[in-house]
Amino acid sequence: MSKRIELKAHLSTDELYTRYRSTKDTVERARWQALWMLSQGIYREEVAQRLGYSAEWVRRVAARYNAGVERIADGRHTNGGHGRLLDEEQFQALERALEKPCTDGTPWSGPKVARWMSEKLGRAVAAQRGWDYLRRAGQTPQRPRPQHQGADPEAQSCFQASPSPRV
Repeated sequence: MSKRIELKAHLSTDELYTRYRSTKDTVERARWQALWMLSQGIYREEVAQRLGYSAEWVRRVAARYNAGVERIADGRHTNGGHGRLLDEEQFQALERALEKPCTDGTPWSGPKVARWMSEKLGRAVAAQRGWDYLRRAGQTPQRPRPQHQGADPEAQSCFQASPSPRV
């Protein structure tokens, strides 16, 4: 058998159990349950087997707890992510630019918006971000519908939309 994991005495076994039972977040709940089991002297391999996690996961949870009780919380809920690339003033400038044709005279596209943003921000911007900002500004890529080279207009007229007969 491996060594038992030693937990710092931040909380008693009863307090760990109370946190385990009262936590609504499932990620935190599993962490508190593992800590409660470890505090009872159960080996980490058995804790891992009972909870369906790896022994390494149990070791990392214990290390987080030993670094401080606040480290057990699931931080994904409070992570706001990255801010927007363009501030409000820059976004309005983009909207004004989108009202006019692109500098090459063709319709705006995601990569073209990304190049415009790169010039304004002074750094590279991915084409996908250009597409995102094009859509955020309420624009869509404007392209004419493709026409078949050998299309017969007379034959196409047979397939024009017409109301379907009621049965």
